[in-house]
Amino acid sequence: QVQLVESGGKNVQAGGSLRLSCTASGRTFSNYRVGWFRQGLGKERDIVATIGWNYGGIWYADSVKGRFTISRGSAENTVYLQMNSLRPEDTALYYCAAKDIGFSTDSRQYTYWGQGTQVTVSS
Repeated sequence: QVQLVESGGKNVQAGGSLRLSCTASGRTFSNYRVGWFRQGLGKERDIVATIGWNYGGIWYADSVKGRFTISRGSAENTVYLQMNSLRPEDTALYYCAAKDIGFSTDSRQYTYWGQGTQVTVSS
């Protein structure tokens, strides 16, 4: 069982930056793919970025390419989402999720989910 906790969400001005953290308890992210998803008010949950265990298979949604960076921490139980040049449309509840090895951008393939951290970007 993998338990995930997100942190780092806050209110920021447009153009600002935030770094979200996803920390696993119970075990490390070894042999897991981790994804960041977001859900705006009244919208569906969409994938933002995902990273494979061996640092490969990094994928970004077109809406965040060039602005967001997903990375793994050295402790092997943390994954980060660095968000730069934030826009009001980035406002959402951000979730991290984990699945077994295997590339996927489909949220239904991810087994473990955190509770989310709120990011609000004001213009």
